[in-house]
Amino acid sequence: MNKVQRVSSLRAAVQAARKDKKTVSFVPTMGNLHEGHLELVRVAKRRAEFVVVSIYVNPTQFGKNEDLNNYPSTPEEDARMLAELGVDLLFLPEQETMYPGALDEQTVVYVPKIGDLYCGKDRPEHFYGVTTVVSRLFNMVQPDIALFGNKDYQQISIIRRMVEDLAYPIQIVGVDTIRSEEGLALSSRNGYLNAKELSIAPALQQQLQAMASLLKEKSAVSSKSAVKVIEDDAKAKLKKLGFTPQYVSISRQSDLKPAKKGDKKLVILAAAQLGKARLIDNLEVELIDI
Repeated sequence: MNKVQRVSSLRAAVQAARKDKKTVSFVPTMGNLHEGHLELVRVAKRRAEFVVVSIYVNPTQFGKNEDLNNYPSTPEEDARMLAELGVDLLFLPEQETMYPGALDEQTVVYVPKIGDLYCGKDRPEHFYGVTTVVSRLFNMVQPDIALFGNKDYQQISIIRRMVEDLAYPIQIVGVDTIRSEEGLALSSRNGYLNAKELSIAPALQQQLQAMASLLKEKSAVSSKSAVKVIEDDAKAKLKKLGFTPQYVSISRQSDLKPAKKGDKKLVILAAAQLGKARLIDNLEVELIDI
């Protein structure tokens, strides 16, 4: 596995792959890799002949009082696992490569409306940072395919919109969430959970499953008020278990707006604080005529 820090070296390697008529897949990460990241790499290898992975902890997607300074870093272990999976190129950009100059003077890529909902409402800086850094990485790597986990449903929806709006010639591939045996979505932030919290955390996905069952009792959303009852009940149950819910929303898959009467292709989105960890999860629900 080749490791590079400079964009010139990155592009030279990608261009050499293209000369050999290889397709290029790309997996952007912030490191501290777990099985969820590794699954992205496995899918990337199945979809293309040349695989690029980046590791860069992006400061612009962290808000005030968030965990940038304490974000876990395991560079040697990350590189070892990627090499074992047969990654061709590991891109490790320095700060000045990604953001030359002061952070508050950088060009920003912003996806309106969909980026203002849910996590964008609670963390207004977050998606500005995500779309900006992903856009920069796309321009540096210039892949054919880019892979993201479906765990962050809003994030991948925003990236798809950005790619469409800015006419990037890149196929965005979503990869199913990898979970523990108990059902907890794997995340680097799970490391902030203590033993008791780890035993509670799978209840977030369990609650989404219970909401889906209630929705499936009817073939379509019956009313806005019926949706709110299901959402409020889920929040109350999560609070009793020790979570602090930030949002639990039954939304349309197409644009993530709140579900309306008659909608059938839905996604349940949730974010909740548990101890020091902010957990997110989702569940797609497609209602069918009975």
